[in-house]
Amino acid sequence: MKSNKKLRIGKLNFYIIDGNYIEYLSRFDRHIDYNKNTKRPYIGVILVVEQHAAGKMTARERIASLLDENSFVELDRFVKHRCTDFGQSQKALPGEGVTTGYGTVSGRLVYVSAQDFTVEGGSLGEMHAAKIVKVQHLALKMGAPLVGLNDSGGARIQEAVDAMSGYGKIFFNNTLASGVIPQISAIMGPSAGGAVYSPALTDFIYMVRNTSKMFITGPAVVQAVTGEDVTQEQLGGAMTHNGTSGVAHFAAENDSDCLRQIRYLLSFLPANNLEAVPVVDTGDAPQRIDARLNTLLPDNSNQAYDMKTVITSIVDNGEFYESQQYWAANIITCFARMDGQTVGIIANQPKIMAGCLDINASDKAARFIRFCDAFNIPLLNLVDVPGFLPGCNQEYGGIIRHGAKMLYAYSEATVPKITVITRKAYGGSYIAMCSQDLRADQVIAWPTAEVAVMGPTGAANIIFKNDPDVKAKTEEYIDNFATPYQAAMRGMVDLVIEPQNTRPTVINALQMLQSKRETRPAKRHGNIPL
Repeated sequence: MKSNKKLRIGKLNFYIIDGNYIEYLSRFDRHIDYNKNTKRPYIGVILVVEQHAAGKMTARERIASLLDENSFVELDRFVKHRCTDFGQSQKALPGEGVTTGYGTVSGRLVYVSAQDFTVEGGSLGEMHAAKIVKVQHLALKMGAPLVGLNDSGGARIQEAVDAMSGYGKIFFNNTLASGVIPQISAIMGPSAGGAVYSPALTDFIYMVRNTSKMFITGPAVVQAVTGEDVTQEQLGGAMTHNGTSGVAHFAAENDSDCLRQIRYLLSFLPANNLEAVPVVDTGDAPQRIDARLNTLLPDNSNQAYDMKTVITSIVDNGEFYESQQYWAANIITCFARMDGQTVGIIANQPKIMAGCLDINASDKAARFIRFCDAFNIPLLNLVDVPGFLPGCNQEYGGIIRHGAKMLYAYSEATVPKITVITRKAYGGSYIAMCSQDLRADQVIAWPTAEVAVMGPTGAANIIFKNDPDVKAKTEEYIDNFATPYQAAMRGMVDLVIEPQNTRPTVINALQMLQSKRETRPAKRHGNIPL
């Protein structure tokens, strides 16, 4: 039981702290007896109470919630800072404001660092950074995922350049580990200034509603420089970065939900880039069909439907985990399982902007494709795309450059790539969704698929614009060319199937592709159009 009742008198907060509360804390930090801090009894407990009152767990509670029970091994518990300036030598900073070590998640090795906001606001100094750098090195050597639980006021000003150097070392290691081990960041409190760039270099960022904050400069500086009046939540809250900026990938309701979601994400991922993806027994028959898919698409090809219905119909038990669901919702990126094997799904969403590709959708898809390719996760592409979004804002914003990222990512990817065309597949946007020309291993189409340079009505109006019988010719063109069969006749579509057979067809393709080997020309690295 947590006792954190508060009485406020003036600017002072008084808390009722009883033995039950101290006993509760000792479950997570059994080496410290908060009753025996003779100089300032309860100061540590008071800070913890503040943490709980803000709706946040402590660093050790978070680690205990993330890892399997009793699996955590703490490293560098007794590390101390070396700063003597500005009275720092008089301060005892337990653990240097960060708890680091390793444990297991569902029996698999995971390294973790958890910043402790109750110690100097979780600020990063030289030795704080050194602890994080050590677990980064260990995770890279052992080929194990690294989870960073961030809750920090930023750089420890008193340590000046030593703090900056610490950030630099962390950033460098984030980059070395990229594509080698999964790196996951959870923003579970403030994260400002240089502190935001380590999460930005990792694969996935979680944020907690109402308690997470992430920005380069805070509201006070923004107002002083630009005159904009904005709150911390508006500037850098969880939904700002999940829905507006696209910086974050997942939103959680609270700390507990965030840590549960991280455990769930890890269940889809291999430990490193040399491992195959996890395979689990989901109990869902691989040859299961779903007759509902045969009648899912509206008769009018311009009418919307929900692509998530297709996803839930074909994946194991209808279960998928969507990344960046609140940003660029015109494209869906998610993890799922098919016959127990992890797959990464990229799917146009006809319900949003008719499934058009725009700047944000291109960035979102390209990053997800590259992550999956780095970690041996097969790609399933569900295509219903009428084109790239037109307009001055898109052109001025560089849609050409951003759209090219998808072309680059798919072309670069060597994992199994399966493309299913449900309806529209027009022009360059279809190529960008992984056509056979970008080395899709198998292209599957529903009978309703329309594979063409552009919509058939628009094409017919161009071809027959001077023909007196334009209406009849247009209808004939639609009948002949608004189908997958012209593309199939040229070998650009491998299979035309009934929609209900999508799941067993895709699973058969995945099984066939298990031994895929494909190489690319040797080079230092490519030059993706950033």
